[in-house]
Order: sequence, then structure tokens, then C-alpha cells
Amino acid sequence: MPIPHLAALSQAKPVQLLKGIRRGLEKESLRVASDGTLAQTPHAQTLGSALTHESITTDFSEALLEFITPPVTTPEEALRVLDRIHRYTYSQIGEERLWVNSMPCVIGTDSDIPVARYGDSHSGNMKTIYRLGLGLRYGRAMQTIAGIHYNFSLSDEFWQWLHEFEDSSESLSEFKTRRYFDLIRNFRRNYWLLIYLFGAAPAVCASFVEGREHKLEPFNGDEHTLHVPHATSLRMGDLGYNSDVQKSLIVCYNNLRSYLSTLCSAISHPFDPYHELGIKDTEGDYQQLSTGILQIENEFYSPIRPKNPTERGETALAALDNRGVEYVEVRCLDLNPFLPLGIDAQQMRFLDSFLLHCLLTNSPKTNDADYRATQENQQRIVYRGHEPGLKLRNSDGEREIGDWASQLLGEMDSVAELLDRAWGGDQYRSAVGVQRAKVRGEIPTPAQQILAEMEEQNLSFYQWAMEKAEQHRHYFLERPLDSDSVRDFSRQAEKSLLRQKQIEAEDKGSFEEFLSHYYAQYICCQG
Repeated sequence: MPIPHLAALSQAKPVQLLKGIRRGLEKESLRVASDGTLAQTPHAQTLGSALTHESITTDFSEALLEFITPPVTTPEEALRVLDRIHRYTYSQIGEERLWVNSMPCVIGTDSDIPVARYGDSHSGNMKTIYRLGLGLRYGRAMQTIAGIHYNFSLSDEFWQWLHEFEDSSESLSEFKTRRYFDLIRNFRRNYWLLIYLFGAAPAVCASFVEGREHKLEPFNGDEHTLHVPHATSLRMGDLGYNSDVQKSLIVCYNNLRSYLSTLCSAISHPFDPYHELGIKDTEGDYQQLSTGILQIENEFYSPIRPKNPTERGETALAALDNRGVEYVEVRCLDLNPFLPLGIDAQQMRFLDSFLLHCLLTNSPKTNDADYRATQENQQRIVYRGHEPGLKLRNSDGEREIGDWASQLLGEMDSVAELLDRAWGGDQYRSAVGVQRAKVRGEIPTPAQQILAEMEEQNLSFYQWAMEKAEQHRHYFLERPLDSDSVRDFSRQAEKSLLRQKQIEAEDKGSFEEFLSHYYAQYICCQG
């Protein structure tokens, strides 16, 4: 399939605009005790305020750390920042480890999974209540799953060039937003390829599914390790960020207005089972923010999100409504347990090539049937991704994944060549080539490699994962930060704690009034 604009973009001046691609990482990792069980300790004060720290926070649980890098122009710089955050964090958490797998460590009941706390401000209370609601609706175990998010954007200079080249009458903001949604629709057609190539969660500790229905089977007769033989990423299946309630939603990505309308409607309209649970428990304490299908937009588990940085008190959808799309957040990536940081520069270069391909390729509008086909493809690739001859649904019916993947990778070669021309060398084409070798069966995917090592070494998932956690712990501890860097991180932590206190002191009115004002923004987004 020819890629529009490829020839024009390959000219000397436009191709250099590709050096303005910015990418950032958001990496989640569970803190675990030395025996591999979930840490019960609170978020360390020396790591700062989880509410306000720019690079170290928590996700669902006090034990689920999230590390955030700023948007930068090279993969190496993002990884350097992420590496420094890991090294500082390890110096502050004693004998605890960071779990290196997406599927969690040994966990107990819901009550053993501590929900994250963010102080006494209205915004901090809201974040905690939202997480209580997630636990109420889906169970806390699901929320212990970790991943790595990839934030991707192109420079304003690139968008200005493309805007002029396509002779658009839209404002630059409107043009960017429309073209980012073009990217998103193509991403949703093809993200099964990312799950296939980078899925790293084919097995799980049996404690994760204790008391729950599942279709997993023991690994090599070990009842403590469950797996699916041809699975890629159980994190992306029914046991992970998925739910029957959300499967009923059809979110339209044809434009910003349809996207906002769908999600705002899901947030604003009550859902009977959640209404029966009640916003508050029998003692009058909040247990969820609302009774809608979604409490807030973040509850919608999408493999990719359009984003614009929010201002204080602003919803993510209001930020999009007010200022358009500024970047996209890729959310379907497992942590790679073979890599200390969970990702490397080669994978990031492939993601750049993949996302740029999604932007430059024609992107027809979609309908409800297309949305359901995407959901079906996700289920197939999650549970049967390495099954010989597996077929996925496409616009022509069904297609064998090897053929489809080879076509996509062939088209991506041209995009990778552009990126190599911008930067010099052949690192982008090499990154695509490594993934082609996986499709050909010449090298294993992470999921295949995990199961092979567990079998060869006769290890349970717990034993194998603990060995990897120990290796990575030593990797970071053996390279302590210099004293100036430690002082810098300490100052950041102190600054964030002071900022949290300021926010708490600045709060006006009751929490109910704060919540009412917050939710009023969703009504506006439906207009």
C-alpha cells in the first residue's frame, strides 16, 4: 500500500523535522518484599508526594510505583532519565524490590492490597476514592497489573509543514487534532502487532486468579503457575484491563467530538449495578466517585489515548475539548522482564516507526462493526497469538497474521528509512528488522522466551520472576547515583511535599462542591 506524502517528506528540509519527535515514558512497577509478596509499607516520604512529584508517583496501590520521564527528543535521553529514577528509588526502599513483570507478584485478598493515598486535599481525596471505586467494581487484584506507557508527539514545525502541504483551511490546532485521530484509528487497526511482538505476560502466579473464573491451565503440571500455551499478554485479556461492562461501550474515534460525546455519556449516565452499590458505604464514607459506567475517563481501558496536559482541576476530556490533541499515549505495552528498565531504545525506535506509519497511512472512518472487530482481534492475539496459522479479522474478512504482519513491516521499512535519513545511520531500519525476525520465527518473542526459560530451568513463574527481580535490583544498586544527583532528587521530594501542603491549604468549600464542579465539565463536553 503506497504511503501518502512519503516522497514529499523525504526531501531534505521536511525529513529533518522528524528529529522533533518527542517521546516520554510512564513505567509502573510493584514494590515487593524480599519474599516476593506485595509490599505493605506506605509510599516512602523520601520519594516525595505521590500527588505532586513530577517523576515519581503511585498508580492504583501504595505499592504500585509509577516513574515518569518528560518528553525528550531521543530514546536514549528518556532511558537515561528513567534509569536515574530507578537508581534513586532503589536507594530509598531498603530490602524491597521492584517487580519486573507486568503480571503481579504473590498477592493475597483484596484487603491485602493497599489503595494509594494522596493526602487530605480535595484532589488527593478524589484520586484515592477513584481507586477505591476501581477496587469495588473490578477487584483490587486486577489493579496490581503493571505496564509501560509510551507518549508520542510530533513538533509544531512538522505540523505546520504538513498543514501547509495538505493545504488545510483548518486552524493548526484543529488540523493536529484531526490528524492525531487519523493516527489513532490506524493504531487501533494494527496494535495487535505490538501485542504479538512485545507481549511478555503468558503466565501468572495462581494467587492472582484465586477464587476467580479463568481459562488458564497449569504450567508443566505446576498448580502454582498458570498459563495459556500460545498466549502473548494476559494483561491485555479478560484477566487484565478488560471488563464485561466496558465491552458494551463503543467509543467512536472518527473525530474529537464523537470521542468526547461517547465517553462523557458513559461518565454522566448512571449504571444500575453501580447505583445499587452506592457512592458511599454503610458508614457514610465514599467508596466510589459516581455510579456511571465510568467514574472518570481514565477508567476506560483503551490501548491508546489522545491527550493534552491538564491544568489544575481540569478533566482530561475538558483539556482535549479546550485545546485539542497534543500527543498520544500508547498503553498496550507489557514490561519486558529481560530489560532492567522494561523497555529499550530499539523497541522505542520501532514504536516511533509504527506510530509514524499510522499517521502517514490513509485512515478511513470506522463504524461499530470495525470497533467490534478490533476487540475480537485483541482477544485472539492475547490468548492465541502464537498459534500456528492464526487469523485476524480485517476489512476483507480474515487474514493470517504472518502475512498481515509482513505487509505492515514492509510498509514500515519506508518510514524507518525516513527516520534514519533524519538521524543518520540505520538504527530505525534495524529495529524493524529485528521484529521481522520474530514474525519469521527466527528469534523468540518475549512471551515465548519466558515460557522457554521456565521450562528449561524447571522454574515456576514466581521463581523465574524473583530471579529476574534480583538481577535487576543488583543492576541498579551496583551503580549508585553521585551525591549531587541524590541531593537533587531529595530537593525534588521536599518540594513536592511542600506543594502538597499548599494545595491542601488552598482548598475552598466542601469536597462535595469540588466534585460537583469537576463533574460539570463532562456535561460541557457533550455539547
